[in-house]
Amino acid sequence: MKYVLMIYSSPASWNALSQRERDRVGQEHAALGDELRESGEWVGGNTLADPSCSVAVRVRDGVVTATDGPFAEVKEHIAGYYVVECETLGRAVEIAARMPDSTLSHVEVRPVMHPGGLEM
Repeated sequence: MKYVLMIYSSPASWNALSQRERDRVGQEHAALGDELRESGEWVGGNTLADPSCSVAVRVRDGVVTATDGPFAEVKEHIAGYYVVECETLGRAVEIAARMPDSTLSHVEVRPVMHPGGLEM
């Protein structure tokens, strides 16, 4: 089963960290990624750019509009994600709990669906 582990970030929490603490977060991500690659559970993942860099695309009555971000005053945003393949939801939750972001904000675990609606 594949799961997306969405990393939520709070700018206030992140900005409160020292450079040393930020470096630790990066090192913990690197170590966890290496472990997941070695176990065969890693599918992919990335850090996402700041929401101010995003564009919202909508099509209404055939008309395309693209609006530059940020879009709302939010306290948290998705800062990145992992895609893992593991046997159970419980294992995906274990991985999410080891992500340093779970102590700074939270990590959402969501199953990946096939186009037909079945979980992968």
